[in-house]
Amino acid sequence: MKLPVVKAAVCNVLGVLSWWASTANAQQQQQPRIALKLTESAHKQQQHDSSFITTLIQRAQPEGLRVSAPHISVDPILKSQRLADLTSRVVPTARFITFNVPNFDAWYNIQLGSASGDQARSVDETATQNSTGTDEPRLALPKHTLDLIHRLHGLAEVESVHALYPGPPPVINAGDDPRSVNQGYLNAAPQGINARYAWGFPGGDGVGVNIVDVEQGWNLNHEDLVAAGITIISGQNAAWFGHGTSVLGEMFMVDNQLGGIGIVPGAKGRVVSQHRPDWSYNTADAILDAAAHLSFGDIILLEAQEYDPVSGLYYWPVEVADSNFDAIQLATAMGITVVQAGCNGAYDLDQYVSLSGKRIFDRSSADFRDSGAIMVGGANSWVPHTRWYGSNYGSRMDVYAWAEAVDTADTDAAGIENWYTGWFGGTSGASPIIVGAAAILQGISQVLRGTKMHPSVLREVLTTNGGTPSDNPAVDRIGIMPDLKAIIDTIFNGANHTADIYIRDHVGDTGDTTTTPISISASPDIIIRQHPIPNPATALGAGSGTETNPSLSDPVLAGQSHSLYIRLLNRGAAAASNTTATVYWSEPATLVTPNLWHEIGAVTIPSIPTGDVLTVSPRLDWPAAGVPGTGHYCFVAVAGADTDPVPVLPGTFPDFVRFVREKNNVAWRNFNVVASRPDGTGSPKGFHKLPVKIPGAFDEAREFVIKGVGGLPKGSKVRLQVPQGLAEVMGMKGCGHRERDGQEVVVVGLQPGGVVDIGRGVLPAGSLADCELQVKVPDEVYKGGGNYEFALVQEWEGVEVGRVTWRFGPVADL
Repeated sequence: MKLPVVKAAVCNVLGVLSWWASTANAQQQQQPRIALKLTESAHKQQQHDSSFITTLIQRAQPEGLRVSAPHISVDPILKSQRLADLTSRVVPTARFITFNVPNFDAWYNIQLGSASGDQARSVDETATQNSTGTDEPRLALPKHTLDLIHRLHGLAEVESVHALYPGPPPVINAGDDPRSVNQGYLNAAPQGINARYAWGFPGGDGVGVNIVDVEQGWNLNHEDLVAAGITIISGQNAAWFGHGTSVLGEMFMVDNQLGGIGIVPGAKGRVVSQHRPDWSYNTADAILDAAAHLSFGDIILLEAQEYDPVSGLYYWPVEVADSNFDAIQLATAMGITVVQAGCNGAYDLDQYVSLSGKRIFDRSSADFRDSGAIMVGGANSWVPHTRWYGSNYGSRMDVYAWAEAVDTADTDAAGIENWYTGWFGGTSGASPIIVGAAAILQGISQVLRGTKMHPSVLREVLTTNGGTPSDNPAVDRIGIMPDLKAIIDTIFNGANHTADIYIRDHVGDTGDTTTTPISISASPDIIIRQHPIPNPATALGAGSGTETNPSLSDPVLAGQSHSLYIRLLNRGAAAASNTTATVYWSEPATLVTPNLWHEIGAVTIPSIPTGDVLTVSPRLDWPAAGVPGTGHYCFVAVAGADTDPVPVLPGTFPDFVRFVREKNNVAWRNFNVVASRPDGTGSPKGFHKLPVKIPGAFDEAREFVIKGVGGLPKGSKVRLQVPQGLAEVMGMKGCGHRERDGQEVVVVGLQPGGVVDIGRGVLPAGSLADCELQVKVPDEVYKGGGNYEFALVQEWEGVEVGRVTWRFGPVADL
């Protein structure tokens, strides 16, 4: 490549860069747009006097910002017809389950004037002052906006105020993205690359990493991409719009309540077209233009194929053309990682012979040439993964990913903005998955080590450190699929300097993803006592002898305060500081979803050491006024620390099921100790009458199975009393009768031992059936010596989603 051509390209890039930075800063220099919430009394004044807020603004304007009343616009921040839709999609954090919708009528959207000529003239200067090591300006509010916010906040009439400037997205919350459940390539190995695990680490969303997609066309206004702010660096947005949109969707779909979730929504995405500004088609120029806009550790994705100079056939990797190879090699030398689709010709690359008679793709040949790019093959989505039929293959392939059934954004030539597909694929579908993995590792490296990895180091990391081999590596020859958990746990020591706290779901739990049925409801680490324990660390902690005892909790008594203790462990690489554990109670139910939770309170554990040391929280007081009544209850504990934050609750039932099984800092104790014989009153005589609810899903009607799991001794009797309507829906067979309150019920006889299906049927969304488990056991059971239990289990699509267990015997003495 000739030097004058390179200089010309660089000069052109710098011109585009200057324009982009100026445009970004011009937005920051606009007169303030703020969100303002008035107090209740001030809101009433605004309703009676529409100039009230204008008067407040004029009172609070700082020096240098004087906007007259006609140039202050006041509008509702939300339109009434959108309120119901928004509130139905709220996904609160576990710390704030009892979310109360604020008075949106008291919120206002305030715009002060428009950018002045003087501000416009200052844009270039501001861009120069705020420039970073890349072409991105720093994100900072203009001084006059910040001053105005501070002044308004000091007014008695103002409850809250903040800026309405764009900024980086929040921490990842895949639960509220409805198609996230379809994105299996995000899941743990061997199914996917385990992006969901990586998201839990600082930088794991790709923040701080710039990615440029090089191909031919996109729809940047797609509903799940527009908020990502993806821009065109250069070239014509010319063709194959659906292809480019799907590629971008895999990486950048926004963490919102639409579509799916990109692998690295925290990364900055841009595009360069191979159709250059003069409409010439020039892949090498496009690669270099992309490289000029990036910095060390950033990434270029080549979503392109090339004609073979020898045969003239298509579907070859772009580096088969020498100018493209040189461009890739230069970009790699600049410290920019290039990820290249291996392409879809089903060719054996090792057999390729160039015009010079060289086997340039065969790593075993002396002719092999290495551009430095990471080359990506494609595999089928099912496990074990076999080579996708159209993928090129050979020793040049470094890694593979899904080349079919990729769920992502989609569009058409007319630019439709709300299409999605579940069938994107080819090595075009596989390559963005690898880019996502690479960007995740670069983001974590930047946070933990203060620097990103060189392309050669990153390629080695992705191709070693575990990974999922294909079904038959010797035949498939497409490399391995990266396993981000294996890589993070190896090269970052479990992401280094981070804690991984967990509350055991069951005795024997080590903090891994839950797989055993009982593990979602029998935590031994949520302990409720009727009286305080003088030295809880000694009585309940490591070395106490109670570490594996699940029978440490007392029954709850009405009119009396109780003491709660949470036990936690830390399997991370650093001590957990400022850990907060929040505890909730729920009435006993076979499925305990967040809409049934009632907060008791939170307790802080200053430090939890590494090494899985059982650590006991200070006493959490449950005041008598908050105790619902005598009986048995379910308890939920949610914990978070500085480097292992509280998880965000998902908004759909399928995501909630995954949340229950994958989040190790959330635990359920739906486990009740029945320590004494019944009082002998009521009917049936001699039976414990144990209230329990059978709920439906919170989002929509779904089919469930209810099972009984018995482990009671000989001579025990078990019955389940359910409303007649539930019995009909679930197909439960039993004896019907009318209760004293007039309710029609059905009593179903159950086996005291073994597993039995009680009923199957579709439960309405939000339904909650009041039932009663009736159990009679021999008197000797209460004397101890046996672990006699009975449980009701609720299943959805073959997966246990909830269980309530009663153990008959004494409470452990402390």
